[in-house]
Amino acid sequence: MAKTIGIGICGGIAAYKIAELVSKLRKKEFEVIVMMTDAATRFIPPLTLRTLSGREVISDLWTETLEWKVQHVGIAEQLDLLVIAPATANFIAKMAHGLADDLLSTVVLANTAPVLVVPSMNTNMFENPVVQNNILTLQRLGYHFMDPDSGLLACGVSGKGRLPEVDDILTQILALMAPPQDLAGKKIMVNAGSTCEDIDPVRYITNRSTGKMGYALAREAIGRGAEVILVSGSTQLPVPPGVQFIPVRSAREMCAAMLAQQPGCDVIIGAAAVGDFRAAVAAEQKIKKADDGSGRVTLELVQNPDILKELSKSKEPGCIMVGFAAETENVLENALSKLAAKKLDLIVANDVTMEGAGFACDTNICTIIRNAADIRHLPKTSKESVAQAIWDRVVELL
Repeated sequence: MAKTIGIGICGGIAAYKIAELVSKLRKKEFEVIVMMTDAATRFIPPLTLRTLSGREVISDLWTETLEWKVQHVGIAEQLDLLVIAPATANFIAKMAHGLADDLLSTVVLANTAPVLVVPSMNTNMFENPVVQNNILTLQRLGYHFMDPDSGLLACGVSGKGRLPEVDDILTQILALMAPPQDLAGKKIMVNAGSTCEDIDPVRYITNRSTGKMGYALAREAIGRGAEVILVSGSTQLPVPPGVQFIPVRSAREMCAAMLAQQPGCDVIIGAAAVGDFRAAVAAEQKIKKADDGSGRVTLELVQNPDILKELSKSKEPGCIMVGFAAETENVLENALSKLAAKKLDLIVANDVTMEGAGFACDTNICTIIRNAADIRHLPKTSKESVAQAIWDRVVELL
């Protein structure tokens, strides 16, 4: 039975390019349901898309239909994937805040299939913090995003905001419709997030990690058929569906949890930002300000266990271990040193001082290192794409 893809077209100048996408999807024998906002019909006539899709284009929430008892619910139930392209700033805001005032936005709310959002807009609009926050909200909910291309825009400026090439959108759709199952039958453990080390009952030491990279790795592994254990420190991200979730707080708790789950693991990835130090003694009561006039309080720190190094001591034959090296200088040298010291099979290194590669970003710029002669550089891309590249490399080793 043919899979059904919903194509939601918003009111952007790039709307005309979606005709080619619909045509290519039909040639690959997908059923395509095209939905348009009222603004989209001003950029491309529905007749064009009706001809290419082979069925009526839907744009009016109030149109009576015999095909579905309740139109927007019936459409949503039929979809195997929903694609919003071009996605305007306005429609991204609607999705992020659950607004439903037209046909397409009601379908989005009723939909339970994966959603691929392809933004296209003016550079300043795309980079506006409000738009970026809305995108982040949707990514946290599991929506898939493609980054806009850079180049000359219809408004006359040059920058990021162009709709990606139709073939690139098609490739992403095909990947979502038929993800590889090359991790089926594999038991995988990933750690993620930041650890917290208590100083006293109200204060603790932590770091800037949000857990995005580790959670992206867990989601990608689940999509590829793996059994996934996610050992997570502090994060505001929703738990990926299908994982065995183990929440922890401190580095020592994370280490103990991972050692307990290690037997039988085929792959272990350490993506968490584990605190290197903790207070030698956590105060039982809140530490008060110094009253001796010095304005200083001395805090003694001791080193936490190196989790991957501890796991490597009992590493089983055939198990692949992957670490991360977030560096601020001498990135390759430091990463190679960690690779050897922790007896890892791969290490993913990045310079967190680079724009788009540090903590709390939706993108990363990193290098996957097997050894000094096997180094693969990745350009700035989404953490979801980085996760795909890492798993592709792990599968090669498996």
